[in-house]
Amino acid sequence: MIEYENLKKVNEKFYDQFKDAFSNVLDSGWFILGNSVSTFEKEFAAYNEIEHCIGVASGLDALTMSLTALPKNDNKDEVLVPSNTYIATIISILNAGYKPVLVEPNIETYNIEASDIKEKITQKTKAVMVVHLYGLACNMEEISELCKEKNIYLIEDCAQAHGAEINGKKIGTFGDFGAFSFYPSKNLGALGDAGAVTTNNAEFAETIKMLRNYGSKVKYENEIVGINSRLDEVQAAFLSIKLKELDKLNSHKIKLAKIYEENIDNELIIKPKFYENRKSVYHIYPIRTKNRKSLREYLLSKGIKTEIHYPIAPHKQVAFKNLFNTEYPISEEIHNTVLSLPISFYHTKEDVDIIVEAINKYK
Repeated sequence: MIEYENLKKVNEKFYDQFKDAFSNVLDSGWFILGNSVSTFEKEFAAYNEIEHCIGVASGLDALTMSLTALPKNDNKDEVLVPSNTYIATIISILNAGYKPVLVEPNIETYNIEASDIKEKITQKTKAVMVVHLYGLACNMEEISELCKEKNIYLIEDCAQAHGAEINGKKIGTFGDFGAFSFYPSKNLGALGDAGAVTTNNAEFAETIKMLRNYGSKVKYENEIVGINSRLDEVQAAFLSIKLKELDKLNSHKIKLAKIYEENIDNELIIKPKFYENRKSVYHIYPIRTKNRKSLREYLLSKGIKTEIHYPIAPHKQVAFKNLFNTEYPISEEIHNTVLSLPISFYHTKEDVDIIVEAINKYK
């Protein structure tokens, strides 16, 4: 059986280092906002070549606090967001008190483009929240230029794209904020929930630090209304260990993706496009087919497990039933046809060759 993912196998190589790191944290007696967190924050900022990294409890909190940190001195209340994103991106907008406005993506990249964003900008647009979906960088040069021209804020949802680049510049460094998730299945995954915010704006960084800690810089002195969202010492220690291997992990996934790209040959299958100037880190390798249920059952009969990211378009979720009154056909097309193939760090070339052979024989 070729599993879709196995986090035990992904993390096995780190077990001895994890045990040492855990012992160090335990022996230190300091479990919240200590040396492990500050060390990881510095390391992750250096990796992304950005000034500030603030560790938080989850990717959702990273997104929500990025929006919450924006100045409130205007009447703008809309945030543009992809219509095919994971639900957390939209929840963060609602949690921060803004109105989400859905933008249809490019059907080939699964990401929103500057031209699509421009059509949706109004006098009420506060910010654009792009999502580097499946690990592919959005066209950030054009998008960031548009946001500067229109004087609106730019937030990057980097939850699936640790280490992705466009023209050599890492994502999470183009906008006012980069929001990262370290959920266990991510390319850089913790052993529990964890997240981070990146920014080059020192004032924004200080605001995020206060927001994550009850609105406080100094213990028992609260300057703003904050929440409790702190990356804990143990997860930070684990992330520092895995960060050293992130480029190696990404390179392995890219090699597996290239095998899929060069060898899948079936007219029923639509492969993701490959871009020379956009370094995708292939958190997910998404194919599309109108016969998804049939293909998934066929692959399972061959001992190959797959996943669907994601089966329901956001505007079709019951939680949002009174929020969106427009149809989003591109999003629905993606959600109804997308299928994720195995592409984990522990998968081998031989695994992918078997998957390719099975797909090419599918009728």
